[in-house]
Amino acid sequence: MILEAVYEQGVLRLTKPLNLPEGTRVEITVVKSGTNFQQKKPVDILAAIASLPLEGEQDEFSGRDHDLILYL
Repeated sequence: MILEAVYEQGVLRLTKPLNLPEGTRVEITVVKSGTNFQQKKPVDILAAIASLPLEGEQDEFSGRDHDLILYL
């Protein structure tokens, strides 16, 4: 779940009620609103990764050399 909260006087206050039984333990990861982490969709992140070149222009090792390096 991604929930929104406001930090006030040392306490995180949820902006909407949470449907959990009383006493339920949870883990919380805090990410400040408005960061790129929350603005990018997974599909956009994957598209950025897919657009990266497979090999750099100055790489000494090439994927084409795979068998030569491993088996000789």
